[in-house]
Order: sequence, then C-alpha cells, then structure tokens
Amino acid sequence: MNKSHALALFLFVGLTVAGGSLIGYFSIPGPWYQGLEKPSFNPPNWIFGPVWTTLYVLVGIAGARAFIKERGNWLSKIWFVQMALNFAWSPVFFVLHRADLALVVLIAMLISILAFIATAWNRDRPAALLFLPYAAWVSFAGLLNGAIWWLNRV
Repeated sequence: MNKSHALALFLFVGLTVAGGSLIGYFSIPGPWYQGLEKPSFNPPNWIFGPVWTTLYVLVGIAGARAFIKERGNWLSKIWFVQMALNFAWSPVFFVLHRADLALVVLIAMLISILAFIATAWNRDRPAALLFLPYAAWVSFAGLLNGAIWWLNRV
C-alpha cells in the first residue's frame, strides 16, 4: 500500500467513525425516545455504539477502496450518498422526533447501500463484501424504525 492509499484509508475510516460519533453525540436518545413503545425485538441501548463503530470502520474501509479505485465514478458517488443519508437519519429520528420521515431516509439509505454492493460486486468485491453486514444491520434498523413508528403513530 502506498502512502496516498494509506492516507485515504486513514481519512475515510477516521472521518466516518468520527462523523458517526459526532452525529450520535448530538442526537442522543432522550426522554422522547425512552417514552416510546418499542417492539419486543428492540435491542438494549448499549449495543448500538459498538455495532455502529464496527460498521463505520467497515464502511470507511470500503469508501477508501472505492475512492482509490474509482475516484469520481459511480461507486464513490454512491458511497457518499449513502453516508449523507446515514448521517441524516439520527437527527431526523432523535432530534426532530420524526420516526416516519426517518423511515423514508432509512429506506433511501438501504437502497443506496444495496446499489453500492451491486455496483462494487464486479469492480471491487472486497468493498462489496464489507458492506454486507452494514446492509443487514440497516435492514434490521429499518424493521425497528418501522415498528417504532407503527406502535407510536397517532
């Protein structure tokens, strides 16, 4: 790995983890979230930090690979779109208290994640594979988001 590739990897992983952590810090679930009815499959709150940190490392590595191999092409553009949607979800859900709109953001995010996987599959298989746990977790998060919206609709 040359120096520019190492720098890209460091920046993508670092900024992805830091960005996700910062969004999480400013979107901490508070009394509104605690008061919501949740489905029986809702995981304990402590699980979200470690899961998202791990996923952000994988997503950052995949993003660096896409940037290095296809800077400015569709693969890197899709990566940035899904990242913007990812970072938008928490404020929409936890700050705006809009589980309905957050579900729309999450569905768009899942579509962009699947588009990344499909686009990367023949171009950069490791990047596509790095996104599989992310797609699984976001699918679960969509189910959870939808159930919370359904259980608490007015």
